Amino acid sequence: MNGAQALLRTLVDSGVDMCFANPGTSEMHFVAALDDVPEMRGVLGLFEGVVTGAADGYARMAGRPAVTLLHLGPGPGNGLANLHNARRARTPIVNVVGDHALHHKALDAPLESDIDAVAWSVSGWVRRSESAAAVATDAAEAVAAARSGAGVATLILPADVSWSEGGLPAPAVEPTPPAAVEGSAIEEASRILAAAGPAGAVLVGAPVLQPRGTGALERVCRVSGARALYETFPARMTRRGGGRFEPRRLAYPIELATKQLADVEHLVLIGAIEPVAFFGYPGKPGRLAPEGCTVHTLAEPGADGPCALDELASIMSGDIEPAGEGDAPVLERPSGPIDASSAAAAVAATLPEGAIVSDEGTTCGMYMLGATRHGPQHDWLNITGGAIGQGMPVATGAALACGDRPVLNIQSDGSAMYTIQALWTQAREQLDVTTLLCNNGAYAILAMELDQVGAVGGGEVSRSLLDLGRPDLDFCRLAEGQGVPAVRVATAEDLCDQLEHAYREPGPHLIEAMFRT
Repeated sequence: MNGAQALLRTLVDSGVDMCFANPGTSEMHFVAALDDVPEMRGVLGLFEGVVTGAADGYARMAGRPAVTLLHLGPGPGNGLANLHNARRARTPIVNVVGDHALHHKALDAPLESDIDAVAWSVSGWVRRSESAAAVATDAAEAVAAARSGAGVATLILPADVSWSEGGLPAPAVEPTPPAAVEGSAIEEASRILAAAGPAGAVLVGAPVLQPRGTGALERVCRVSGARALYETFPARMTRRGGGRFEPRRLAYPIELATKQLADVEHLVLIGAIEPVAFFGYPGKPGRLAPEGCTVHTLAEPGADGPCALDELASIMSGDIEPAGEGDAPVLERPSGPIDASSAAAAVAATLPEGAIVSDEGTTCGMYMLGATRHGPQHDWLNITGGAIGQGMPVATGAALACGDRPVLNIQSDGSAMYTIQALWTQAREQLDVTTLLCNNGAYAILAMELDQVGAVGGGEVSRSLLDLGRPDLDFCRLAEGQGVPAVRVATAEDLCDQLEHAYREPGPHLIEAMFRT
């Protein structure tokens, strides 16, 4: 085998069989080797941000890494925003970044760059393969690192390592399991919460936000009187809805978050970090817990938080069972003009059982999560790192991971333009993704932030940088130009009808919802 063939065979044998790619000259032997390893599915993205975001969405839903194929330094550079989001989500991804042949590096060719520096900014593990004989072992270790908590693992692949003969597949490397939480720490947390009563709170991260974890959390808080919260943007909320207990989301605006925590004296973290504001604002706190509140970390992100929470629930509540699922309320279909409230009601009233939601609705989608809380069971994927342009690619990857489940992408108009090429991949792969494009004609989140930071604005120049008009974006034509059927709606009644139509009909759809402003 050549190095590329050995690399691909090792990836497949290690459980990685999906490759999102935007290749260039240095990666052509990897591309050619895909014909020799048919178990690896190759999916083309027209922009690297689509490639990296799709790998994130795929791994969140599949529970195992995808591999990306990127070209030299500019490739991961173009995909950096969604690699940042993946790093924050602790998503396992194996980046394969092609580089110049080893003998060509010293010539300082036009595309020569410091790939290592770019990779380390978002990766927990980086290695450069030096020979066809070593590349398979490097690949196996990259997969293990990604699955052991490194998240993004980047393997730099010189072109001659790919084309040289002498490669052999390497055996898979077992990942390191999550670290167990000491029993003494669990017992101490139980004493703290029992003594704190209503002045205690538990803040959890994504690994706990699944039925096992939320059931244990409900037991702990019912017995102790502590409030249950989850981090503002968890990577994945699994099987939410259906009347099941759900903790409260920690609010994004500082004023609301500090109000939620105002009287908390003891905050216990399970799979989450201490909550802080997204940005520094003049005269506002960076840490959200009140002064005098003691923060206790029971389980770091990446540790076995669900198991620790199970043990905590057993200590505190004995044989008490979770309250279980209640009767789901009848969700009425809304009517009238489309705004954030009626759009959320339309999504909640029509969402299919088992759906996957990729949420990048920002201001237009502010009520979506709350409206769907008691609807049919579904999974919810958030924008973890705050870098916009994630929603469409993550929806694409989630649809490839779970081909039998409908995917809804709640997408704001401004951030859609960052990675709108994802629609082309959805059309090419005939993915069941419905994009609800929330069009209010503005970067409304930035208008809100302009006020939050206390900047003196509102004039013609400053406001023009937050306005998406002159000309108006036509998302129906943008979608149809990439092979995705699209329709524009202006009422909540039509939005409900079109959502139901899109869920029934196979393949991708885009619904441009014109928001009342």
